[in-house]
This record gives sequence, C-alpha cells and structure tokens, in this order.
Amino acid sequence: MTQTKLSKLLKHYNPIILDGAMATEIEKHGIALDSELWSAAVIQEHPEVVKQVHLDYFKSGADIATTNTYQATLLGFQQSGYSEQEAERIISKTVQLAADARAEFWASLSPQQQASRPYPLIAGSVGPYGAYLADGSEYSGDYTLNEGGYRMFHQSRMQLLKKAGIDLFAFETMPNFAEAQALAKLLNDAFPEDEAWLSFSLKDPEHLCDGTPLAEAAAFFNDNDQIAAIGVNCFSMMKIDQAIPVIRSATRKPIVVYPNSGEKYHPIKKIWISSKHRPSFFDASKTWAKAGATLIGGCCRTSPDDIREITEWAR
Repeated sequence: MTQTKLSKLLKHYNPIILDGAMATEIEKHGIALDSELWSAAVIQEHPEVVKQVHLDYFKSGADIATTNTYQATLLGFQQSGYSEQEAERIISKTVQLAADARAEFWASLSPQQQASRPYPLIAGSVGPYGAYLADGSEYSGDYTLNEGGYRMFHQSRMQLLKKAGIDLFAFETMPNFAEAQALAKLLNDAFPEDEAWLSFSLKDPEHLCDGTPLAEAAAFFNDNDQIAAIGVNCFSMMKIDQAIPVIRSATRKPIVVYPNSGEKYHPIKKIWISSKHRPSFFDASKTWAKAGATLIGGCCRTSPDDIREITEWAR
C-alpha cells in the first residue's frame, strides 16, 4: 500500500486535531434530533446546517472533518421511507458538504495562514451496526452478525463514501471486537489503497463494551498497515487518560482519542445527563497528548469551542 494522506500528515503534525460533535451543534440551530436516523436525518432536510457545522470546526482549528454518516446507512434510510437511490444520494452528499466547507474555509485563509497548517482531510464516518439498530446496543456491543453479515452491512456505505471523495475512513465507536475485525478485513479486501483509524467504545478504561480487553483488541491490528491509528472515542473525557496507557502498551501505532464531554447518555430516553465536574479541553487534551495520543478531538456534547482549546496549545 502506498503511503496515504493521513500517514503523511502524521509525519509532520503532532497532534492532529479532529473535530467534535455534529449532533450537538445541529441542535443549537433549533433542529430536533428525535428520529431513529438521528443527525443523519438532517443531511436531506437541512444540508446547509451540516456544512456550517463543518465550517465552524475548521475555523476552530480542526485538521480533519468527519462526515455526518455515523448513523447514515442504506438500510436505515430505506426503513425511514427513502428509496435505495435516494439513500445513496444522501450518503454521497455528506462528503460533498464537508468538501464544500473545506473549500470555503481554505479560500478564506491568507497564503501565510495556509502555510502554517495542513490542508484539511475528510474522514468518512463508519459507525457500528448497533447505531443502525438505534436501541442503545452501540453502547453495549450486544449484537452478533457473522463476518459476511457485517461486510454486507458496511460495504455499500463505504463504497459510496469512497466514490464521493473521502481521504480516509473512520471506523468509530466500535463496541464489538468481531465487528472491528470484520471491518479491517473488508478494508483489506475491498479498499486496498485506503486507510482508516479504528476507535473503540469502552465500558471501562481496560475493556471494550462487549468485554474484550482493550489491550488485546489494540494488539490484534498492530500489523495491519491500513489501520493508521487505534484508539477510543465517546468515552468520558474524565477517564480517557486511563485508557491511553493501555493502548500504548499494546501497539506502536498512533493513538486517536476523541472523548465525549463526560455526560452520560440515556439510550432509551435519548437524553444526556450533565456532568458537574467537567475539565477544560485545554488542560485535558494536553494530558492526553503527554500520555501518547496523536490524533485528538471531541465526540458527543463537545463543540467548536472545545476544539479551539486544543488548537490554542497545539498550534
């Protein structure tokens, strides 16, 4: 495999700054996210808002935009009444919205500003099968498909993202070790020239949600050249520093972390319960970098202001 854009970026920038939550920012525009499609419903109904969120993160310092496809799947759209062709068009559109935001942002910079930062990348978000189920199992990993089932579920979305022009894949919030293995195999077989970062969903700093030891899961992908970084997302920002050494002990790959705000999600009521003692991203992200994290951003309930705090010390 030839060296791809993320690998090249990792040679010149440390840390690489990721973006933050999409859904939280969409809600700030007065849009309710109460359907099973979650933030994916907004792609068709309010594309200008999705583009604006990407633009806000670029302005805050993000080096990578993650497409709004975490919960965007052909099956999910079809079950909500869209045709297969409409679903394909909507998923492809997410990449164009991120690309349009990137082009607008880059054109707004002076030559000096452009020279001081990397040209932003677009990561195609590939969320777990549990996100499609919309029953909270993305937080437990309590579901089972065989390798062929996972492949059938994920491949169509990945093909659409690839054709639309992403720079890499983001296999994110993966609670199920078998699913992560299937995705890596799919990447090797069907997308041999592409890279992905792989970030797990944890039940505690040492275990995936399905109970697999984090060190075991990280070590499994150590020799897979297409997995460019391994880490954790949507885990509490107050506990992420405990997970980084576990990953570092098991892999030599770059470590990716983008935790949530520390608030707790109620998957049945679909609400977040606030945390009273939330640290600043400025201080916390410096701690994660010192522990070994190379790609740093935010997940649920984080904002452009949080990403800007990372930028303040990292750039």
